[in-house]
Amino acid sequence: MAKAYASAIIPAPIDKVWSLVRDFNGLPGWHPAIKTSEIEDGRSADSVGCIRSFHLQDGAHVREQLRSLDDVNHHLTYSFVKPAFPVKNYLAFVRLTAVTATGQTFAEWGADFDEAPGDEGKFVEIISTHVFAAGWAALTKHLS
Repeated sequence: MAKAYASAIIPAPIDKVWSLVRDFNGLPGWHPAIKTSEIEDGRSADSVGCIRSFHLQDGAHVREQLRSLDDVNHHLTYSFVKPAFPVKNYLAFVRLTAVTATGQTFAEWGADFDEAPGDEGKFVEIISTHVFAAGWAALTKHLS
């Protein structure tokens, strides 16, 4: 099983960061790779089980399902319905923790998934750097 991960210290209070991250349909507002997004079947973006259907800047189409949303612990999980990468059993999480000494937010974004034989490690770097780390950098810029 492969693991992708990126963390960041975001110079904003946790409630402000969470309000953006918890919006399962809000990626186009702050992640540079996402062009458009919609929640299917008229469901709300905070409804566990809802599916977001989005297009990347390069035109690729991805579908992801919200698996859990925990407002108390600032944590959510989601999985691929139609993957962006040729991986299987993809389960991702986003977790925020308040840095009480500074009023900032410690942000983590990770995923576990299986890669096809011959692809071992290929998508770990792509997802960690170009999806997760790039997302945290863009969110930090968006909040500044």
